[in-house]
Amino acid sequence: MNRVTAFKWVPPFAQGSVRDIRVRWALEEAGIPYGDHLIGPEEQASPDFRAMQPFGQVPVYRDDKVQMFESGAIVLYIAQTSDALMPADEAGRAMVLTWLFAASNSLEPWVGQLAGIDLFHAQEAWAQERRPQVEVFVRKRLADLQTALGDRQFFANGAFSAADIIMTHVLRDLRHTTLVAEYPALAAYVARCEARPAFQRALADQLAPFRAAEARQPELAKI
Repeated sequence: MNRVTAFKWVPPFAQGSVRDIRVRWALEEAGIPYGDHLIGPEEQASPDFRAMQPFGQVPVYRDDKVQMFESGAIVLYIAQTSDALMPADEAGRAMVLTWLFAASNSLEPWVGQLAGIDLFHAQEAWAQERRPQVEVFVRKRLADLQTALGDRQFFANGAFSAADIIMTHVLRDLRHTTLVAEYPALAAYVARCEARPAFQRALADQLAPFRAAEARQPELAKI
């Protein structure tokens, strides 16, 4: 069976954001069954796991042909086998690739900086000085992104694709702020993608072990 490595538990602020959700979502959209392998800190730091994922992150993906890490690469690999995620024509595939990399390279670095400041360093002097500058760049990217989306439902060719999995996940990393809500077309886009049954199943699958861990140890939910 196809297998996705994921964490047994993460703090509440990270739930729904861990990158295995990208792979789960792609598999759900493609109709590919999978199982997950849940790891904790000890296995994450082990030599065996580092041999599969040198940075100690998740996900790692394995099927009967490949073993991979890096969520964007895995989503792209899955998409290449699925008409639900990648069109058959060359021009359409090129546009999916373009928007997938735009999400990863033009948007995610700025979103990641802002999320890192807010979630991990908010009280530090350097972060308070840096945050306004980063927010300016995030707003610029969001404005450009909304203009590019226009009146389309999705980014590549107007049809849902692998690019929307990555784009939605990046935009969801701003959900601790009101920034996306200030761009109505983007807010509607995210809501549209999150409403997809495949996303709802992927999110439920990621959250299930976290809820189970918190049921066993209620203090985890307060961290």
